[in-house]
Amino acid sequence: MTERKPLATSFESWVEAQIRTAQSQGAFDNLPGAGKPLPNLGDEHDPLWWVKQLIRREQVSMLPPSLELLRKVEKQLAAIGSLPDEAAVRREVAALNAEIARVNATVLEGPPTSLGLLDEDQIVARWAHASRSRR
Repeated sequence: MTERKPLATSFESWVEAQIRTAQSQGAFDNLPGAGKPLPNLGDEHDPLWWVKQLIRREQVSMLPPSLELLRKVEKQLAAIGSLPDEAAVRREVAALNAEIARVNATVLEGPPTSLGLLDEDQIVARWAHASRSRR
């Protein structure tokens, strides 16, 4: 615990003396980020900077359900090429279709969904063609 500031000493000189003591004891050695520039130093001041960092770090989505679904379907369709077999592809498409049907039936806020059910056979055919091309 730090000592109390003596009455005859100004806050500035008292704090500076504590900093010098801590430096001589090595309290500031090997701190994380030492020698690196401060993040966002040249950026314009944004009062919501902490919210934006939280959203980025926690990968929180602020999209309406219909747009979030569209983003998810695009991402999953792009990843289907890495699935090992046809059964896995069919399971993935069935799961996506179930979610599309659920969102289409229940979305009350945001833009309406424009996404219809996926054609399972067509996606499986594309997957099979792509997997043959990789061999």
